[in-house]
Amino acid sequence: MTRTAETDDRITFDVELTGSGSSTRHVVTASRADVDAQDGPPEDFVRHCFVFLLEREPKESILGRFDVRDIGRYLPEFDRDVLRPES
Repeated sequence: MTRTAETDDRITFDVELTGSGSSTRHVVTASRADVDAQDGPPEDFVRHCFVFLLEREPKESILGRFDVRDIGRYLPEFDRDVLRPES
C-alpha cells in the first residue's frame, strides 16, 4: 500500500492485493474525518477496510477505484463495524 496523494480533506492510496497466483490494484480514497475518527495511522484504517472486504468477497470482485464510504452502500454493516466500531 502506498499513499499517493494527500489534501486537507482526503487521502488517496494505491493498494495491490496478491494471492492465488494473481494480483489486483485498487485506488482508494478516505476522508480526513473518517481517518481521524479511527485509532492509528491512515494505512491501518485502509488495511482494515480491505480485511473487511476480503472476508466477504474475492479480491477480483473489489472495485478498482472507490472511496471507503462506498463500501457501506454495498455492505451496510461496514458503517457499524468499521467506521464506528463499538468501544
